[in-house]
Amino acid sequence: MTSTPTPPAPAPASPFDALAPLRLPPDLRLTPEQCERVCAENREAVLELAADGRLITMTPSGSETSGRNSRLVMRLLLWADQQGGWKVFDSSAGFRLPDGSVLSPDASLLRLERWQALSAEARSGFAPLCPDLVVELASPGDQGPRGVSALRRKMAAYQANGARLGWLLLLPHERAVEVWGPGGEEPRRLDQAVTLDGGAEFPGLSLNLEEIWAG
Repeated sequence: MTSTPTPPAPAPASPFDALAPLRLPPDLRLTPEQCERVCAENREAVLELAADGRLITMTPSGSETSGRNSRLVMRLLLWADQQGGWKVFDSSAGFRLPDGSVLSPDASLLRLERWQALSAEARSGFAPLCPDLVVELASPGDQGPRGVSALRRKMAAYQANGARLGWLLLLPHERAVEVWGPGGEEPRRLDQAVTLDGGAEFPGLSLNLEEIWAG
């Protein structure tokens, strides 16, 4: 009797297979709905969508930047819990802005009443609104989607789409912050800033920058 050879067992999947970069045609344009489907199929990828439909492949934050972002979100959560009436989001939340872009601030605040006004379906996907407060942390250097120039374009997009306040925290050695107000106001740069105040829009919100810079 002739025996049939047993086929070799498939090689185990490498945990790094999911980290393979997406290869995108330069002329590819997606709708927000298509972007959401792509993100659902590529959960390990960090993706955003420009207003013209271009898919933006983000790179992971450096460890120091990620540590600072975690502390920032924690402070926003403490304030929101004490104040009441606010919802806090970290960098994994995507928002579908009125201009059709899908962006993910490093941290953001949204009035609870605006969140509760959304349907369950809208909450489960990219919430179709712009947060009230957006915060971005610049990574070292000015290259790629996490560089200062790219983040300034994001801040301008948040501002144009209804954000009440935006904070762009520049590199720790600069100890500087750009404050983006509502309605097309020119951003203000604060050098050697120690604290940030949320003002009348976010009463009682004060951020100690020394602990953020420390990571």
